[in-house]
Amino acid sequence: MTPEPLRGPHFGSYVPDEVGWLLTDLSGVALEAPTEEREEAIQRGGAHYAESLPQEYQPDAGYLELYRSALAAGAPRLARAVATVAELVLRERGRDVVLVSLARAGTPVGVLLRRWASHAHGLDLPHYAVSIVRGRGIDRLALRHLAVHHDPATVVFVDGWTGKGAISRELTAALAEHERDTGVRFDPDLAVLADPGRCARTFGTRDDWLIASACLNSTVSGLVSRTVLNPRLLRPGQYHGAKFYAELAGADVSNDFLDAVTAEFPAVVSTEPSTEREPDWSGWAAIERIVEAYGIGDANLVKPGVGETTRVLLRRVPWRVLARADAPAADLAHVRLLAQRRGVPVEEVGDLPYSCVGLIHPRFTRGATGADGLAAASAEGAR
Repeated sequence: MTPEPLRGPHFGSYVPDEVGWLLTDLSGVALEAPTEEREEAIQRGGAHYAESLPQEYQPDAGYLELYRSALAAGAPRLARAVATVAELVLRERGRDVVLVSLARAGTPVGVLLRRWASHAHGLDLPHYAVSIVRGRGIDRLALRHLAVHHDPATVVFVDGWTGKGAISRELTAALAEHERDTGVRFDPDLAVLADPGRCARTFGTRDDWLIASACLNSTVSGLVSRTVLNPRLLRPGQYHGAKFYAELAGADVSNDFLDAVTAEFPAVVSTEPSTEREPDWSGWAAIERIVEAYGIGDANLVKPGVGETTRVLLRRVPWRVLARADAPAADLAHVRLLAQRRGVPVEEVGDLPYSCVGLIHPRFTRGATGADGLAAASAEGAR
């Protein structure tokens, strides 16, 4: 037996049928720490980044206004990307698919895909959110729950966007290992709204643009934290954990975000996907060039794309931001504001396949977690 999914309003601010969280509720546990203290613990003690949580950044009025402007401007484009991905999934995987979002950035995307399927086809698709952790793989108990209640062949994994492709690789490796151990196969194809890393074949666009939900943390993701995998807190037979920040309800815009995008569905007239869909992993190649050029020493310290750069500025110890000189100003307005407030230089560059790239500080290695989720080696020659 596996635990039943958590659902709102008892866990998360989404209505119950929009998502079932295959997670363990850790709301009563103090897991947050100031960014540098948290990363120092990771560095000195070998703690895994998923054993604790960063403090939730609460934006001021100026930053929230940037978010609202980004959502208003981007909602039509978001709706088209959602429609494109949903139609691809339904055409290629069938009308009985089960949407499984990678918590937490994937969760609002999964809800939107579900809403499009209802809007355009009258379908009521099951939707879950599960945890995947770099270096530790996907929650095996959650996979067991899915396999017991659904045909694994119908499961479609969903995320918001790709960076360099680390999560795509993590998902593929974890599902292959699960199949070897259990004989149960899940399709590793990851459906995303934006694939600037060119590492997915099911996507809405390969442009690197601002998906407004990337601007915020739990307050745009159902008031749910990042997922936690801490063996001191979780027993066998429990899913990975997360917290429900019910106390932030006054600042919650999760359902407003969904409604703003859903309101644009009737105006979507074309959902034709790109004719070039095979991954070429050119984003990863660009990151390797940046690692060499800046003497960073570890690709995991390079976070490409608008969404990932935002995460660096909100949660990590940033070193600098690389911004493509011709990137649309509106897509980077919030990035520049966050960088200014944290005293992080923004360097204009010409040859960049992403709108921007966030670099985690390579010398202090606070926040410099490697592929295994532990501290990355310091880069002594970093300039």
